[in-house]
Amino acid sequence: MQPVIEIIDLHRIYQTGAAPVHAVRGLSLRVGPGEFVAVMGASGSGKSTLMNMLGCLDRPTRGTYRLDGTDISLLDSDALAAIRNHKIGFVFQGFNLLSRTTALENVELPMLYAHPPLPGRDIRERAVRALGQVGLGARGDHVPSQLSGGQQQRVAIARALVLGPSLLLADEPTGNLDTHTSIEIMGVFQQLNDSGMTIVMVTHELDIARYARRTIIMRDGRIVRDEPVPVRLDAALELTRVAAEHEAADLIV
Repeated sequence: MQPVIEIIDLHRIYQTGAAPVHAVRGLSLRVGPGEFVAVMGASGSGKSTLMNMLGCLDRPTRGTYRLDGTDISLLDSDALAAIRNHKIGFVFQGFNLLSRTTALENVELPMLYAHPPLPGRDIRERAVRALGQVGLGARGDHVPSQLSGGQQQRVAIARALVLGPSLLLADEPTGNLDTHTSIEIMGVFQQLNDSGMTIVMVTHELDIARYARRTIIMRDGRIVRDEPVPVRLDAALELTRVAAEHEAADLIV
């Protein structure tokens, strides 16, 4: 089966002053359809640089990156923009929603730049469907200030999904959320993954990485460990456990 991500001997070198900075050093990696991968590493390990290249936001200095079989190094800027729009969904720590725009309109935004253009009716129907996927079908007319942090992140996930990408990239998606809400968001990712979505997520939290199926550890621009998650957490069960703990604590008080 063709991998969604295939990188071979990938390097990224930044020239800052006289000394070159080797942010990524000879990475090789395959991620198949339907995998859920957590990328971890200390600051400066190269994980953010890797994610930028996977998201076609940065080009490797040398090496090969194929996304769904397409060699990214052969594409010009317009073709890369089309890849980002149609094949990759992005979810960030900070949500990045337009504050005066409703949830539904935020989800519609990527479709306004689609080529060829989509009919208005299709745009609305897709946005409604994407919000329904993340459990916010009844919140489409709410602006971000009327939504909780977890709901805002669900809107951001719906926006990432609306054009049916091959790959979902999530950069610290629970970084701004409390424990309970973080588990809820990981439940959304697990449901998407169970339905076939390929997900690569950067996180610095070991417990969040345990919701994925595979963990990659980076250090000094290299992959030092790549292994399946031995005991995967189930978000639904974790929510039940956390609720029981909170109820017991309230009884004690």
